[in-house]
Amino acid sequence: MLSKKAIKILLDKKVEEYNSPSFIPNDPISIPHRFTKKQDIEIAGFFAAIFAWGQRVTIINKCLDLLQRMDNSPHDFVLNHTETDLLKLLNFKHRTFNDTDLLYAINFFHQWYTTNNSLEDAFAMGMKKTDETVENGLNHFRKTFFTGEFVPSRTQKHIASPQQKSACKRINMFLRWMVRKDSCGVDFGLWNKIKPSQLVCPLDVHVNRVAIEMGLLTNTKSNWQAAIELTQNLKLFDKADPVKYDFALFGIGVNSEVLSY
Repeated sequence: MLSKKAIKILLDKKVEEYNSPSFIPNDPISIPHRFTKKQDIEIAGFFAAIFAWGQRVTIINKCLDLLQRMDNSPHDFVLNHTETDLLKLLNFKHRTFNDTDLLYAINFFHQWYTTNNSLEDAFAMGMKKTDETVENGLNHFRKTFFTGEFVPSRTQKHIASPQQKSACKRINMFLRWMVRKDSCGVDFGLWNKIKPSQLVCPLDVHVNRVAIEMGLLTNTKSNWQAAIELTQNLKLFDKADPVKYDFALFGIGVNSEVLSY
């Protein structure tokens, strides 16, 4: 097995390769990159992350379908839609996410953005600056998201949290997009109340497999403890920005690169 030093050299090389604008078009992050307004980026990014289940082409197409139904102005739509506008959302479906879940999310965003300028506080208000990770922020977001008067029981499965022992892959990916700051142009770095060092690595099937092969992960259950274990090992390589290695692990995995030891 590769030494820790050799793994860091390999991962740093792959970060340079995959953390570039060429990564954007074929990834769900291309959806929020269609916008420049912060709130549009947040809303489009949220749905792109929540839909990130299955083939990337399908995910992107479903996001484009949703944006078209929202007149390609998600922030304006959630704030100013009429009952007639909502009819355009009926029959939307991506895997187990359907129009019931979508209408609840639109209602949440309407309530939230009526009194808040950014989605950041829905996470940050649950955190302390001394928190080692975003765990408290993720738990707070789920609680905040489901404070509506009528919460469909079926919708709750779409928003994960550490309290449920979930790895929270999709929400952690969304936070990576919003929080990470560098000059490469992939992640947005829009939020400042959460530090990159507090992010937890999104643990999808590709990242999970490669991390196990590299010896960076021993927990094979793909739960919150596994996500924390991987992130702690990545902090050995970059304490301030461990989640940048998501690019490397995902890139190696999705491109089926053979690891030689």
